[in-house]
Amino acid sequence: MMEQIKDYITGNEIRNMGSEISRQNFEKFLVEIKGYKKEDIHVDAPLTVQFKGEDYPSSIDLVVCLKDRAVMAVTCVAGAIGSYEREILAGARLIREYQIPFAVSTDAKNAVIIDTLSGKTTGQGLSSIPSRGKMEKMLPDLVFVPLDKTKKEREMIIYRSFNLEKINR
Repeated sequence: MMEQIKDYITGNEIRNMGSEISRQNFEKFLVEIKGYKKEDIHVDAPLTVQFKGEDYPSSIDLVVCLKDRAVMAVTCVAGAIGSYEREILAGARLIREYQIPFAVSTDAKNAVIIDTLSGKTTGQGLSSIPSRGKMEKMLPDLVFVPLDKTKKEREMIIYRSFNLEKINR
């Protein structure tokens, strides 16, 4: 039988499998070190992509919000964080009606932060994750624009391709 643990943010019982320990550690890091409130962090944020006319429901591990705006989409992994950069970038571009400004891939020991609009890496390491205070100061200058409709289908294909594990759960 799969071990059950309590999710740090939601308090719900969850299966301890795959990258769950990384996610729990990163949730604690966001709250206890970076100053985010538990209510700022949405766990398993639903995302459905379409491919060849079919819906593929999935989720993004964490979506961090401030003042009703999603500012960071996060994937927590057990393996090499660089392998998941393109997946979370596509997810950050698709999950809302606007592109979430930052996409983060982390194993809770290291992190890669990507500017969603440009696709460029803006930081590496946990110290590069903006604190809640810093993010609040950045908020007025962040751009929340929709993904160009001509790019949406390509991003859905990329997300689906990288995310088959979650889609098939």
